[in-house]
Amino acid sequence: MALLTAPPARADLLAPLLGLLRPQVERRLAERCEDWLSGGDPQLAASLRQPCRRLAGPTSRCLVDETSRSGRSLGVASELLAGRVGNDGEVVVKRCLARLVGLPPDALQAVPLRDLERRFSGRRPQTPGPAELNPVDPGSLLQP
Repeated sequence: MALLTAPPARADLLAPLLGLLRPQVERRLAERCEDWLSGGDPQLAASLRQPCRRLAGPTSRCLVDETSRSGRSLGVASELLAGRVGNDGEVVVKRCLARLVGLPPDALQAVPLRDLERRFSGRRPQTPGPAELNPVDPGSLLQP
């Protein structure tokens, strides 16, 4: 019976798997960055290719680091393998975004991910709110 019971997963045991997935995450982040900022304009997408790649590297490293730090490695790994972002991935994305903009790790946990996406993409929310007051210039995300 003891052989059938798996020991609890530890974040550090899954770090190598997450490290192996990092290049794919980085590539996907760069592609999404180009698509998102170019609005479908092929010329603009080509000019954004290098800045988006430079942004994707530290972002993917942050995602891997925050996955390990948050203790959600097993959940995030299974979500990545399933090709989706679930609850565990959302927590990690918010922790990483907070880290990249200099906030405490859990500062954005109460904010829905959709609201953060709208905020950083410059789209207006469905209902008026703080995101509507200070739209973000997406080009500023690429500044060093």
